[in-house]
Amino acid sequence: MDLGFLLLERRNQPMHVGGLILARPPADAGADYAQRLIADMLQFKQAEAPFNQRLQRRAGVWCWTQDEDFDLEAHVYHLSLPEPGRIRELLALVSKLHSSLLDRSKPLWEAYVIEGVQDGRIALYIKVHHALVDGVAAMRLMQRVTSEDPAAELVAPWALPPRERRTESGDTQGSALTALVDAASQFRRHAGSAKTVATEVLRSIRARKSDPDYVSVFQAPRSLFNQRISGSRRFAAQSYGLDRIRQAATRHQATINDIVLAMCGSALRRYLLQLGDLPDKPLIAMVPVSVRRDDSDGGNQVAMILANLATHLDDPLERLDMTVRSVNHSKERFARLSQGEILAYMSTVMAAHGANIALGINPGWQAFNVIISNVPGPKNPMFWNGAAVEGVYPVSIPIDGAALNITLNSYADNLEFGLIGCRRTLPHMQRLLAYLDEGLDALC
Repeated sequence: MDLGFLLLERRNQPMHVGGLILARPPADAGADYAQRLIADMLQFKQAEAPFNQRLQRRAGVWCWTQDEDFDLEAHVYHLSLPEPGRIRELLALVSKLHSSLLDRSKPLWEAYVIEGVQDGRIALYIKVHHALVDGVAAMRLMQRVTSEDPAAELVAPWALPPRERRTESGDTQGSALTALVDAASQFRRHAGSAKTVATEVLRSIRARKSDPDYVSVFQAPRSLFNQRISGSRRFAAQSYGLDRIRQAATRHQATINDIVLAMCGSALRRYLLQLGDLPDKPLIAMVPVSVRRDDSDGGNQVAMILANLATHLDDPLERLDMTVRSVNHSKERFARLSQGEILAYMSTVMAAHGANIALGINPGWQAFNVIISNVPGPKNPMFWNGAAVEGVYPVSIPIDGAALNITLNSYADNLEFGLIGCRRTLPHMQRLLAYLDEGLDALC
C-alpha cells in the first residue's frame, strides 16, 4: 500500500498529506516568540524514523533507507504572512505549499512555522508523504508532540523515537529477522484466507443485483468531481461544534460518522445544484477506514467503504436513512473478516477501478465521486510549547477522478473540517463550508 502511494504520484497529483495547527502563544510570549520557537525546533538535529528515511532503488525496487546526510534546515522553514494576515491569506498560503511535490532525494516531509496571523496566533503546517504515514498515524504523531500541560517542554515531531510495533506473538519488531518471520506468518495467514475473501466477493456480486443498499464498484455517476485535475490546490477549513453533531446523531439514532456523511451529502447536493451539475443518480463517497490494531505511528493500515450519499433525494432525512443503510451494509461485511481479509477483499474489488484509472478503459466508470475521511483526535484541549492549540485542520489529497477530498478530525469540542480540491476544477469551493453548516442545521 505504501508503494502504491509512490506509484500514483505525478506532478498534478502530489501524494502527501498535511495538517494545519493554529495556536495562540502565551500572553507573555513576546514579539519574538516565533523566532525563538524556530530556534528551539532546530536544536533537534537528529531525526527518527520515519522522518530520517529517504527513498532508494535497490534491484529496481523502491525501498526506505536511512538518510546519512540528513539536513534539518532543508525540512523546517519560517514564513510570515503579509499584513493584515487574515485566515484567508493563511489558507491561500497552505494551498500553494500543498500543491508542490516533495523532493524524493531527501526524507519526504516539510514543516513550516507561520507567523503574522491576525490576532497574534501562529500556525504550523506540516506535510508528509502518504507512503510514510496514514491519517491515524499522523494524528498520533501530533498528539505526541502536544500536551495537556501548558508548561510541557517543546518536542519536535521528527525527533520522537518510533513506537515499537508488536507482532501477534507479543514480541517487538526490533530486527530484520523478526520482521521477516512476522511477514512470512502474515503471508501464510492471508494465503489461507483466500477462500473466505473469494466467498465474500461472490456474495457482493450477488448483492449488486438483489440488495438496494449495496454500493457496487461502478455505481457512481459521472460528475464535476470526476475529471483530470491540475496541480493547483484550494484549501478551505472550518470548525463545527461536536455538541450539535451529537444532538443530531441522538435525535436520529445515528452515529457521528453518519451525520458527517449526511452533512457532506447535503453540501455537495447544494453545491452542484447551484452549478447546474447535479447528477440524477446519487453521489458515492469513498470513506477510508482504519484497520490499525496496534499502537504504531507509521505506514498505512487502511481499508475503505463506499457510502451512498443519496444526493438525488431532496429530503434530508431520507438522504440520511439511505446513507446509514449503505454504510451498515459495509460494516456488516467487515465484521465477518479479519484485518488481512479486509485488505485483500478491498484490493480485489477495487482492482477493476484501479485498472480503469490507469488504462483509461472507460472514462464514464468510477467507483466513487468524492473522498470523505474522519480521523479521531484529542478529546481535550492541547498545548504546544506553551501555545494553546485552537484548531487542527487536516489537509489531504485530491486525485484524478476525485477532485475533492473532505477530511475531518475531532479536536476537543469540535470537528475540524479540511477541504482540499483542484483549484481549476472546482469553482467557489469555499462555499461548501456554509453548505455543510446548513446540512447540519437540517438535521438538528
